Amino acid sequence: MSQNDCNNSNQDQYQQQKQPSSKMNKSTNVFYQNHRVSRDKRAESLSNGRQFRGCTVWFTGLSCAGKTSISFAVEEFLTRHQIHAYALDGDNIRYGLNSDLGFSEQDRSENIRRIAEVARLFADSGTITLASFISPFSKDREKAREIHEKDSLAFIECFVDTPLEVCERRDIKGLYKKARAGQIQGFTGINQDYERPKNPDLILKASEDTIEQCVLKVIDLLIKRNIISLDKIQEIHELFINEDDKPNELRRASHLPSINISTVDLQWIQVLSEGWATPLKGFMRETEYLQCLNFGMLMNGKWHNQTIPITLAITNEQKSYLASIQNGGDDNDSNHYNGFDNPEQVDAIKKSVVLKYNDKIIAILDDYEIFVHRKEERAACVFKTTNNGHPSIRMIMDSGDWLIGGQLKVFDRILWNDGLDQYRLTPQEIRSKLKEMNADAVFAFQLRNPIHNGHALLMQDTKRQLLDRGYKNPVLLLHPLGGWTKNDDVPLHIRIKQHQAVIKEGVLDEQSTLMAIFPSPMSYAGPREVQWHAKARLVTGANFYIVGRDPAGIPHPDTRKDLYDPTHGRKVLKMAPGLTKFEIIPFRVASYNKKEKRMMFETEDLDSQNFERISGTKMRNLAKNGENPPDGFMAKTAWKVLSDFYQSC
Repeated sequence: MSQNDCNNSNQDQYQQQKQPSSKMNKSTNVFYQNHRVSRDKRAESLSNGRQFRGCTVWFTGLSCAGKTSISFAVEEFLTRHQIHAYALDGDNIRYGLNSDLGFSEQDRSENIRRIAEVARLFADSGTITLASFISPFSKDREKAREIHEKDSLAFIECFVDTPLEVCERRDIKGLYKKARAGQIQGFTGINQDYERPKNPDLILKASEDTIEQCVLKVIDLLIKRNIISLDKIQEIHELFINEDDKPNELRRASHLPSINISTVDLQWIQVLSEGWATPLKGFMRETEYLQCLNFGMLMNGKWHNQTIPITLAITNEQKSYLASIQNGGDDNDSNHYNGFDNPEQVDAIKKSVVLKYNDKIIAILDDYEIFVHRKEERAACVFKTTNNGHPSIRMIMDSGDWLIGGQLKVFDRILWNDGLDQYRLTPQEIRSKLKEMNADAVFAFQLRNPIHNGHALLMQDTKRQLLDRGYKNPVLLLHPLGGWTKNDDVPLHIRIKQHQAVIKEGVLDEQSTLMAIFPSPMSYAGPREVQWHAKARLVTGANFYIVGRDPAGIPHPDTRKDLYDPTHGRKVLKMAPGLTKFEIIPFRVASYNKKEKRMMFETEDLDSQNFERISGTKMRNLAKNGENPPDGFMAKTAWKVLSDFYQSC
């Protein structure tokens, strides 16, 4: 538990006693004015939909119990999830609003009354107000509750129950010691009683639990009180069926119609089921699809960046088949309803479909809806071109004329049995690995190409920057894309082998590097796809993101020039909505310095004549011809992996 409470809160306990404030005359002729703006409207203005969240969580307990540390951490958690919250701290109130009050029992009661009124106003504005005050007297805390409840505002009393001896050990300023020596009078817990809450809404054992565990208990209570929703704060939405539910779901699946899916569809199911596309609960419905195309966002109580559509296309024949089931089918379809005599069960079957890959049941798509696949519109919105020579656009044009979206329930984790599944870590697994590595900062690097020393220089420099900023153990999440790529890209198994060689040679520090495969297919959608690649990494716990020179770029199908400006990806990412949790590490151009015989940032040598940019085409030609690149361009064993591959093609 942090020492925050002792360092900078509740200093009414740390100062010499002041004289009680003088009584002031009460105001007369005062009339309460009702607002014209309703609480529902306030909720809308805070992007909460119609869910009003205004309330006060009142943390009470001894000095150094952990109240401020917890309340500030709760504030940080809620704000990170775009929920409006504000922490009221004892010191901050004493510095301003209550600077005229002393420390007599009367003034302490007035201090709490004023704070309660301020908290009520904050709560009435739609703010989750986090008040951390010793508030030693039960009558004052009950008064604070009454002030809120008479205005129909939730008041949650949270008792931070930390033993006195623990609080004394945490007291780095020695205030408890001074109080025991008689130098401070009226110090709660020593020469003034603390009246423990008899029926608090929540008890936190801050001497036994970590701050994080205490925060989650507060959040859990806010969810149970319907102040916030689980969907609003859940960082990873996995879509796997629970083991206990699988037998019933398999039985249900045996009565459902089914459609076959492609390899790319299966890759998207992996993306969805593991939580990379949180908060999506399945293939996009029409509303989500339109939000994605037109806004690049999803709206479900808060804004989520989502610039790439995740859809399932079906053919006219498949649509007709499902429509016949919904309309009752024919005699040959009667087996779908065997064992389901309840009309509600039969209706549920009509709205569900099994997704199969190579005749294996993969998932159930529940409560589905089917809508028109406007292919040209989709291509224009996502790729800014409708040129059929673009590989992703060609796949879209060749796909079905309808889209089907709904709630996805996936039976098992997607495995490819290609020797690389150990690298296909889910977001939850990545978080666990990073915790085991004691990472205090995580910087993610997305790539679909082999690593040369210019890439490595960028990653090494990022680590140096983070160490200079005071981080003790920054960890690199090396995260190559593992889904579909175009035919002339280096295959995944070769890239992984090449990356392993780079790490083994010590170009990247093995102890502070976590390599995992990102399961998404590639779209080659330029700045829009750059945002998707960043957004998907949010669920891993990464807080820094490195952007390359030409992320998600591709040559124009006709002119062979860049379809997207190579600089736009990183420029867009810096101002993209919904990605504020990330700090974007700016790209610096690294080229081969012929004089120094190594990769260097071009800003390190003012003589541009010393630099040579080795293109991907030149690199491929060297590898195909069995030639070596200049010394210092790429780790030698890593180059051999590439050279062997190209010569075997």
